[in-house]
Amino acid sequence: MNDMTPTREQRTAALEGMGCKRKRVEDIRFTQGRGNYVDDVKLPGMLHGDFVRSPHAHARIKSINSEEALKVPGVLAVITAETLKTVNLAWMPTLAGDVQMVLADGKVLFQNQEVAFVVATDRYAADDGINKVVVEYESLPVVIDPFKAMDPDAPVLREDLAGKTTGAHGPRKHHNHIFEWTVGDKDLTDAAFRKADVTIKEMISYHRTHPSPLETCQCVCSFDKIKGELTIWGTFQAPHVIRTVVALIAKIPEHKIHVISPDIGGGFGNKVGAYPGYICAAVASIVTGKPVKWVEDRIENLTATSFARDYHMTTEIAATKEGKVTGLRVHVLADHGAFDACADPSKWPAGFFNIVTGSYDFPVAHLSVDGIYTNKAPGGVAYRCSFRVTEAAYCIERGMDILAQKLGVDPAELRLKNFVRAEQFPYHSALGWEYDSGDYHTAMKKMMEAVDYAGLRKQQAEQRLAFKRGETREIMGIGVSFFTEIVGAGPSKNCDILGIAMFDSCEIRLHPTGAGIARVGSKSQGQGHETTWAQIIATEIGIPADNIMVEEGNTDTAPYGLGTYGSRSTPVAGAAIAMAARKIKAKAQMIAAYKLEVHEDDLEWDIDGFRVKGLPEKTLSMKDICWAAYNSVPPGMEPGLEAVSYYDPPNMTYPFGAYICVMTIDVDTGVYKIKRFYALDDCGTRINPMIIEGQVHGGLTEAFAIAMGQEIRYDETGNVVTGSFMDFFMPTAVETPHWETDFTVTPSPHHPIGAKGVGESPNVGGVPAFSNAVNDAFAFLGSTHIQMPHDYWRNWRAAKNLGVFA
Repeated sequence: MNDMTPTREQRTAALEGMGCKRKRVEDIRFTQGRGNYVDDVKLPGMLHGDFVRSPHAHARIKSINSEEALKVPGVLAVITAETLKTVNLAWMPTLAGDVQMVLADGKVLFQNQEVAFVVATDRYAADDGINKVVVEYESLPVVIDPFKAMDPDAPVLREDLAGKTTGAHGPRKHHNHIFEWTVGDKDLTDAAFRKADVTIKEMISYHRTHPSPLETCQCVCSFDKIKGELTIWGTFQAPHVIRTVVALIAKIPEHKIHVISPDIGGGFGNKVGAYPGYICAAVASIVTGKPVKWVEDRIENLTATSFARDYHMTTEIAATKEGKVTGLRVHVLADHGAFDACADPSKWPAGFFNIVTGSYDFPVAHLSVDGIYTNKAPGGVAYRCSFRVTEAAYCIERGMDILAQKLGVDPAELRLKNFVRAEQFPYHSALGWEYDSGDYHTAMKKMMEAVDYAGLRKQQAEQRLAFKRGETREIMGIGVSFFTEIVGAGPSKNCDILGIAMFDSCEIRLHPTGAGIARVGSKSQGQGHETTWAQIIATEIGIPADNIMVEEGNTDTAPYGLGTYGSRSTPVAGAAIAMAARKIKAKAQMIAAYKLEVHEDDLEWDIDGFRVKGLPEKTLSMKDICWAAYNSVPPGMEPGLEAVSYYDPPNMTYPFGAYICVMTIDVDTGVYKIKRFYALDDCGTRINPMIIEGQVHGGLTEAFAIAMGQEIRYDETGNVVTGSFMDFFMPTAVETPHWETDFTVTPSPHHPIGAKGVGESPNVGGVPAFSNAVNDAFAFLGSTHIQMPHDYWRNWRAAKNLGVFA
């Protein structure tokens, strides 16, 4: 062999395929300030829109007077619900089967609800205009506490639903009730509790929080009256879905709607659904004939766009006295706000909350969820999690710690005793899921060994003795969390949005010179798709990742896809990419056989091309095959080398992980210190370890924020009291702990490359780890459960209530 001939290792490295720590190609433009975001879109004659918003949480609108606003220089129009009624756009459908006001129609139902849309020549004029619109309100009684929403004398919130005893998901049992959803065997579960040696019951609340992406929600709408075409640039996590929604609402033929999602500064579920700003900007452009931009500010984003969580979970576990779980019973009171605008698959009004059995082998379980209306902003999106999976993981992980405390056993050992065993996979849970693969015991034991779990418990015992002796005022908590997430929505047999199956798609086109472009139905908001999607293609077809351009977000060029959220990109879009690449490889093999004058079966794949079996010197690279595809294909074959794949997954994927948090809390001040945080994730096949580590760091930082202070809180009259970053906890590098990351690899057996997804996992597992650490610390003082968030003041109050100052 010639000394200059690359080795197999060099050829593999040159591809920068799966498993390579390839640097993010997106960062070249981002670090130089060359990103292209919605607010960077500037069109000739562009106008600006802004909202008049309600100061009340519940009030009747007596009148809206826009006379003075229209006198403001630059103000061109003031749009109200009455305006929208003329084009049948006063209400819009939600993804959850409800309807929602675009602009307040007769009454407002939450603070900062959109009341009127002012259109002006610039943002300053629009802001001046909204301050001149006079709205007369008549205050109405407010429902903020979800536990009072279905009281007999609770005020009627949704007057548009008067007399309707059924909704999109079945019967309604109160005027503020949305749905009741149940799953599992109630009779067998009740029997298990009657026979149990030990039971626990606890109300575990997951407070309302918000995704709060760095870039707020925004859009630019431009209607071409000549062509009858509407172009929308927007912060859309699912641009094709937005196109379909706009077609349904505005009655514009879908082929005349062009949706473009440029660079997006974070999404986390907040940018999945449709907001009034999109509809109003589109209407304003149609009316004025000019492009209209709408950009919300931070307070508007926090108070009026889709929230997350607000689940109140009555959790019961039955077990033997030896600690073997025998049954699980959970009831959820789900606060959906003023409208049911959850971005869940249609058949799942509570998302995938029935993953609440977690990583444990519960023989029986029963779950019931009641959704209710309150005077809060609508939403219920999957904030860095699959649909309601974070709530489910928090519920079961707190429940297992509470059970361990009652039994007087170590929480890690209790988990080991109850894990689904490796030989049980594929595992059918008591609440209907089929877990694809897992090795929970190995992951848990690796975590315990890595942190010297026994040593930590010994250190904790010594710290507690020191506290009793008055030598320290700090208490130490060790929070164990083991989660199984369900991601990759999803199979058409049980997942759709607006009746559209939740498949995803990829089109790959290779050029004659051996480069190519991949257009994908997903949409990155920071996940690094331009980097990792090219790596999948590189491994599959032997073209270097640097020679593959990845394009997303333009509905005119990308094949129809359901977008990026709920950690579905790799499990669904990633699979579509691999399958499209394999179609190309199959055609390439036929071309190679023709050029090498052998039968296809005589060829074998070799990193970046084909070689003849038994004659390794007789090869044809993919680069050469690309050239041949455009000038010398076999007789009867079409020229070119491209393929499209629409991937409908046969099952979800089930990533899992073992996390531990070590924390101390000063009982006199409530100040906590994160001493150590170790996170082990198993996401199946790892495409890019560096990007995985970045995803885990980001998700853990959000989990830290949620558990330790991040909350959308209301006072009793419905005012949002945490509506800016002055009050809503947004951790910086100063507060964020150091993260230790680790992994095991258990590939998904049904995924083309064995990948499971990882972007949401650290939020799912991180929140219960932090909360369990706080609760483990306070358990020493006699506490059973302290609700999140665990900020300094709440920690101090918990210590006070437990009598440490007596």
